[in-house]
Order: sequence, then C-alpha cells, then structure tokens
Amino acid sequence: MARCYKCDKKTTFGKKISVTRSHVSGRSNRKMKPNLKRIRIMENGAAKRVYMCTKCMRSGDIIRA
Repeated sequence: MARCYKCDKKTTFGKKISVTRSHVSGRSNRKMKPNLKRIRIMENGAAKRVYMCTKCMRSGDIIRA
C-alpha cells in the first residue's frame, strides 16, 4: 500500500548504526518510509483517491480535485 502513485516511491530498508557501540556490532535493521499523503486528483475527468509523496505534490504536475 505504501507506494507513491506518480514516482513509485516505496518503503526501503537499511541499517541503523549506533553511535555508542563499535562499528562492527552496533548495527540493526530499519525501515525508511516515504512521506505519503492520501489526496484526490483529477484523472480523465474523474476524481480519484491516490497515495502520493509530498515531493510529487510540490512539483505541480498533478491537478487536485
């Protein structure tokens, strides 16, 4: 579900590195989620609800309903 309608941005995975522990053992997994909002857009003359990231919303390429 967490996927941008326009740019297909989705959840990515990486490592969380602890500052206090050594560089070898101070790692754990983490998720990085995009800043998605549920908005209404106009597509082919009809209103449609989609999830879109805030970066695509600021670009001005979409027409909000």
